[in-house]
Amino acid sequence: MATAAELDDCRRVAEEAARLGGRELLRRFGDHGRVDYKTAPTDLVSEADRASETRIVELLRARRPGDGILAEEGSDHVGDSGLRWVLDPLDGTVNYVSGIPLWCVSVACEQQTPDGWRPVVGVVHDPVHDETFCGVRGSGAALNGTPLTRRAGVTLGEVVLAAGYAYDVAHRRVQAAVVTDLAGDVRGVRMLGSTALALAWIAAGRCDAYVEDRTFRWDWAAGQVIAVEAGVAVEVSGSRVLAAPPELIDGLRPRVAALG
Repeated sequence: MATAAELDDCRRVAEEAARLGGRELLRRFGDHGRVDYKTAPTDLVSEADRASETRIVELLRARRPGDGILAEEGSDHVGDSGLRWVLDPLDGTVNYVSGIPLWCVSVACEQQTPDGWRPVVGVVHDPVHDETFCGVRGSGAALNGTPLTRRAGVTLGEVVLAAGYAYDVAHRRVQAAVVTDLAGDVRGVRMLGSTALALAWIAAGRCDAYVEDRTFRWDWAAGQVIAVEAGVAVEVSGSRVLAAPPELIDGLRPRVAALG
């Protein structure tokens, strides 16, 4: 098991890596270069994504050469330390290429356990607003160094629900039906376009719950640590992510069962 000192070192490295990638993205914002499609016309990857990932991976290999790497754009590396980095060099690419200032860099460190990989450090960096959300398993969460605690005592009628939609356009109809069912019972519904940022915002009390499926590990790994350390319940079931105040999650779970 990683020691507290090692986790703290990983936190510092994660923050440095996320900010490095963020600077590359901010420099290119508005001039992102070529855009390609991956699984669907809604699933974009830009030159900026790749440039950010390259910079981050270079730093991680230099600072933590024994660790593994799992990256969205394919810069994978098998390590031997029992730790690996899971990163999304640009979460919110559609927002980014559209000029919408809601996107981030997500960097998580996971520890290998008998039950599989477990996220233990998470950093979500929003370069546009100069906000760095950080969480370390068992040590709390913070925004720019200020401790985070979820908004307490929220009833379902007070919930601001964030939702995400799949790249698969046909599956969006299923997701939309779930969100429509919930919309009449909550205060509001928002779509941020970034899983990592949504989870970080819940930790900061800007939203209260989040639901999405068809996600990948790099979408939620860092945000999960931050949200959990702020007192939010986060459940990952297959590709579905459900985050909510602990007192509400049991009631929400059956209502999102159609997802994943």
